[in-house]
Amino acid sequence: MDPGGQLDMQQLLAAAQQMQEQLLNAQEELADTEVEGSAGGGLVKAIVNGQGELVDLTIDAAAIDPASPEESAQTVADLVLAAVRDANRVASELQQEMMGPFAAGFGGAPAGDTGLPGLPGFPGLPGLGGPAGPPDGN
Repeated sequence: MDPGGQLDMQQLLAAAQQMQEQLLNAQEELADTEVEGSAGGGLVKAIVNGQGELVDLTIDAAAIDPASPEESAQTVADLVLAAVRDANRVASELQQEMMGPFAAGFGGAPAGDTGLPGLPGFPGLPGLGGPAGPPDGN
């Protein structure tokens, strides 16, 4: 902060750039991370990446009953849906864990969190000056 109580624009821009880089890194990490969901005691397994895109699906032969093809098809369809939903739930939890700090930095902070120490109203932007005064410096 400068002596007049105004934010130092250079510090703010540097912090914004740093946050953008961290966000891009987190998004890349999510895209590269794979999580598994399953259903039917592991008869069907779905693999999704951290962004929730289905990347693999495995159906155990034991999930298919040749004596009852229609019922078997419906059962497999239900198991696939359940496994994909389970995998997406895990991916969503991972997204919350990795991206939550960024959401807090853009107004999604928990109640009572007024920002970072020394920079009220700008949660998630680390390393910026002391307490801000009124905009006119008085």
